[in-house]
Amino acid sequence: MAAIVCLGIAVRDLVFRVASLPPVAQKTVASAFLRDGGGMAATAAVAAAALGGTVSYWGRLGDDATGRELGADLESHGVRVRCNAVPGTQTPISAVLVADDGERMLTVYPGRLDESADWLPLRELAGVQAVHADFRWLSGATALFAAAAQRGIARVLDADAGDPQAVRALLPLADHAIVSQSGLAELSGHSDVEAGLRALAPHAPGVVAATLGAQGSVFLVDGALHRIPAPAVAATDTNGAGDVFHGAYALALAEGKDVIAAARFASVAAALKCRNGSGWKAAPARAEVETLLKEYRW
Repeated sequence: MAAIVCLGIAVRDLVFRVASLPPVAQKTVASAFLRDGGGMAATAAVAAAALGGTVSYWGRLGDDATGRELGADLESHGVRVRCNAVPGTQTPISAVLVADDGERMLTVYPGRLDESADWLPLRELAGVQAVHADFRWLSGATALFAAAAQRGIARVLDADAGDPQAVRALLPLADHAIVSQSGLAELSGHSDVEAGLRALAPHAPGVVAATLGAQGSVFLVDGALHRIPAPAVAATDTNGAGDVFHGAYALALAEGKDVIAAARFASVAAALKCRNGSGWKAAPARAEVETLLKEYRW
């Protein structure tokens, strides 16, 4: 069974279901409420575990009840948790509005977390085939990618918008850099996806790619552009779909799939998450992904 490590942020998501996202400041009434797990790396870990991987989450949780609950939630989804909860720290929390058409709006309180990465169990990378990190914990991701590179382990970076300085510092350390569409524009200064990826490529040593939501993804591999479609689904919640994509992609690499096969696997997993609903429980099972992967006409 393939083994991966996902490092980065874990968040307690407070999800409110609304008819539509508010266009202006206003009061609105939610039709449903969900208290679940979120965060880029933590959600990727849950997704990879649901797909059958042996998955460890390395990160930081606050020394509070929310952190303890979130760690237990990760373990209940089959993820091995290796965290450092420093006294006085606080776990990140996110408020998420999800509309009936599946689109979402969110705001995140990043908590108060210790930056030290000295405690990371890097010896445990023996037997790991791929690592994944977001940019929310720069010192941790730097240490993980450096140790993984020494061992010849595939290194996947989740690069969203929000902290271009951190992303630029991590790009040279990853051999698979996957950015969101907004993150690509922020980093490259280009609204055109191909132009943005080609501008980014000199700063990243391997594959660069952009996820485009329902429009799929675009991968730049050895100078050649590959467009990977996203299967059409009736989306009920898009929140976390990009994170699921990253977790599935990292697991596929760990299993020995090539870049395009891994991208297709990840695209199907992300689409099914959007169809399945909200929270970590919506991460698709392996059988779901394999079935749609075979049925879809690529």
